[in-house]
Amino acid sequence: MSASFPWVRHFTIMQTLFLRFSTTIATHLSELGRLIPALLLAVLVTPALGSTGKGEVAWRAAANDADIGRAFAVAKTESKPVLLYWGASWCPPCNKLKATLFNRQDFITQSSSFVAVNIDGDLPSAQKLGTRFKVSGYPTMILFNNNGVELTRLPGEVEPEQIMAALNFAMAGGRSAEALLADMRAGKTLSAKEWRTLAFYSWETGDGQIVSPDALPQLYSDMAAASVAAEPDVAERLWLKAVAASDGKKEVKGVVIDDARRERFFTLVRDPAQFRRQTDVLVFGARELASVMTQANTEARTNLLIAYDTALARLQNDPALARADRLSCLAARVELARIDQAETAMTPSIPPALQQEVRDVIGQFDKDITNGYERQAVIPEAAFVLGRAGLWQASDDLLKANLAKSISPYYLMSSLGSNARKQGRNEEALEWYGKAWAQSKGPATRLQWGSSYINVLVDLAPNDEQKITATASKIFAEAEQDRGAFHQRSARSLKRIAEKLALWNTADAHEAEVAKLTKQLETICKKLPEADPQRKNCSDVVVAARKT
Repeated sequence: MSASFPWVRHFTIMQTLFLRFSTTIATHLSELGRLIPALLLAVLVTPALGSTGKGEVAWRAAANDADIGRAFAVAKTESKPVLLYWGASWCPPCNKLKATLFNRQDFITQSSSFVAVNIDGDLPSAQKLGTRFKVSGYPTMILFNNNGVELTRLPGEVEPEQIMAALNFAMAGGRSAEALLADMRAGKTLSAKEWRTLAFYSWETGDGQIVSPDALPQLYSDMAAASVAAEPDVAERLWLKAVAASDGKKEVKGVVIDDARRERFFTLVRDPAQFRRQTDVLVFGARELASVMTQANTEARTNLLIAYDTALARLQNDPALARADRLSCLAARVELARIDQAETAMTPSIPPALQQEVRDVIGQFDKDITNGYERQAVIPEAAFVLGRAGLWQASDDLLKANLAKSISPYYLMSSLGSNARKQGRNEEALEWYGKAWAQSKGPATRLQWGSSYINVLVDLAPNDEQKITATASKIFAEAEQDRGAFHQRSARSLKRIAEKLALWNTADAHEAEVAKLTKQLETICKKLPEADPQRKNCSDVVVAARKT
């Protein structure tokens, strides 16, 4: 996803602005004067979302309820479902979708069967839409029927083929995941497609609307038990997710690690076909699964790690997989290599051959990538993997070399700040976080990056009252100009700032400064209409700033 808006979205925004301009010229004249130059520039220089030479998805930009209403009106007229994509320009997983899914010809072809709606989290009122659809994490993809009933949430972390399959299962079934879950709990029979809809529903991005996050391990276990007779592969996937999510907690009913189950897991890891079917769970849950299945410093642990590393290396070297997925396999290998070491170890004991492989693979990826979306998807994780392998200088060098190539350099600057902080280079960390915030773009993004900067300032420079106060005040002033600042992600960013300021003011250490900032917030709150939910959210931020 590019740093500026894709041209399709800009074109839609321009159409909307000009329509409004024709009837309310006085109201929108200043807004047009500010936006049109940027919009025209983006139209000229930015490629379409997921575009290819073989066509593209007809994404409809949505920035408010009216845009959503129009999209669903089209869906009703054409008897189509609606696929809503919620993302941000800087988000690596969002860019992975752009580089691997949205530009696939089969996805582009399939898109004629649904109304494709794109919500950029930095557009005006986008965070309000986030509240409406209960989305907070980027990326989130939701399939609705044309009556607005949510059918499923697609998993963004799996391979494109699995996303396509999950999309097709849900479109063919036409029933909501919530209804399917109710039937399962009632003991009713589900079809293979319905089981797969449940198995590939992105429960982690469900925002707790069906099941609370802390109940997910038990849900996975229950679904595994209910599906084992009808759909063994589905049951295996769900059981593995239950184990990974429970992370060894014994209170999850149905998650029992006995000798038979352990041997079954060993067989799965050693069998290329079985491993391939459960790739996403085995890759992203590698450390948790290996930790639960075996004890540290045992022969079983050693044997499992050897088999696991072999399976991951095989996938890592599969050219049919996207670089982002291959990198995830390499990341899992590093995590397994440091499984019995302290999580915070800065110089972990990693086999030299694996360290060299990390250098070589990432260096080749960096050299071969030509697509901006793919670069944003791969480079931040690659830098993180280098750090986890103890190759901190290589991580810094990679990030710095990509600053000029990145579509969202401020994201890489934050990573450089994180690297410096972990290594105790506090002044450098402050400098990078400050640059990242200064260069970040978009109202929601600037609030999020501002929150990170305040957090680092309070932790690393608590005595710099002037810098902390001035930064927080500027962030609050920007929030006042953003009509969606007290919705969803933005509201949480502001609350994190308030909580950090309250912590900074423990024992009234900075009472005068925090009092000024609190007063500024109160003034902002009073300007919000009483009926607007943002007013309460704003008041909650004020309360958070006062607590110690």
